[in-house]
Amino acid sequence: MKKLFILAVATSLSFGAATAQTVSDAKAAKSITAGPVITFAEKSHDFGNIHQGDVVEHVFKFKNTGTTPLVISRVDVTCGCTTPEWPKEPIAPGKSGQIKAVFNSTGKLGQQNKVITVQSNSVEGPAQVTIITNIQEKPAGGAALVKPAEGPAVTAATNATAETKVKTSNGKTKSKTKK
Repeated sequence: MKKLFILAVATSLSFGAATAQTVSDAKAAKSITAGPVITFAEKSHDFGNIHQGDVVEHVFKFKNTGTTPLVISRVDVTCGCTTPEWPKEPIAPGKSGQIKAVFNSTGKLGQQNKVITVQSNSVEGPAQVTIITNIQEKPAGGAALVKPAEGPAVTAATNATAETKVKTSNGKTKSKTKK
């Protein structure tokens, strides 16, 4: 009977210690995340195949999931081909912001993986997002290839007009209308 009593007491003490440890761990975890936290909707964006000289951009959306205002001090890029834009004012807890990344593919060829590092007062330290693309040689003539639509509607529409917009390497957009 004594052994059974001692076993019951030992078991209840171990359960009590485990519960106390879980509560203190939860409090410690909560105190670690107190402060600003930058949380991105996506960590990477793939532009797919583009041509040399194309300029593409993507907006990375984020939210301050912390408890105090988030301040972005700077955004670092791996080379001059990527230009970031970010909010200069503090982002309140629960509010959202965005970082725009503009990538200029002039002088680049092949698979590209550009890392953008966001320096802020986030308790988790610097955050990183990535843009990915595969740069192909520019087609002869300097304009992007436009792949025509396929199917019976295209061959039947002989009097239809089509407008194509081509962004050239000098940044101008040209519109061409064909009959």
